[in-house]
Amino acid sequence: MRLVVLLSGSGSNFQAVIDAVAAGDLDVDIVAAGSDVHDAYGLARAQAAAIPTFVVDYHAYESRSAWSVALADAVAEYQPDVVLSSGLMRIVGESFIDRFAGQFINTHPAILPAFPGARAVADALAAGAVVTGTTLHLVDAGVDTGPILDQRAVTIAADDDEASLHEKIKRAERQMLLQNLAVLATGVAPTALIRSYTKPR
Repeated sequence: MRLVVLLSGSGSNFQAVIDAVAAGDLDVDIVAAGSDVHDAYGLARAQAAAIPTFVVDYHAYESRSAWSVALADAVAEYQPDVVLSSGLMRIVGESFIDRFAGQFINTHPAILPAFPGARAVADALAAGAVVTGTTLHLVDAGVDTGPILDQRAVTIAADDDEASLHEKIKRAERQMLLQNLAVLATGVAPTALIRSYTKPR
């Protein structure tokens, strides 16, 4: 399975994927890692693993739409089977989503539909929630509204702060991500993992 990873930050989840591939535990070919910023540490992780990298600088384009088209063109050059947003902190436009429909997946640090958006961990704490977690979902045109592929729960302890809770979520997130990538690597399409729920009568 040809995988392109998109990120904006440190890439700690991405490192877990790199390590699993290197250990022979995940049958995935990480064909490239891309970012919207030049200083994303995740790019250094990729370079250390001899994975090609590219940057489509968000600030070099006059609009989100123009950037999204350029990003889609850059990703398409690597002919991915799956595109993973692993901490890409930009909302891509519909042109990108349409081009990679059914292939573009994202991890989010909450049990969607609760706490969408960039402040999910802080929002869970502010709400006084006792449980949060992580979601793997297909990306659609909304903000964290795409079809859910998998979710994992994380208990919020009384003494958790944002940093400690986020680290607990990341541990669950990595396990969830690696297990689902392993399934996708067998040839299963991401759309086949969409969860369907029946409301209790």
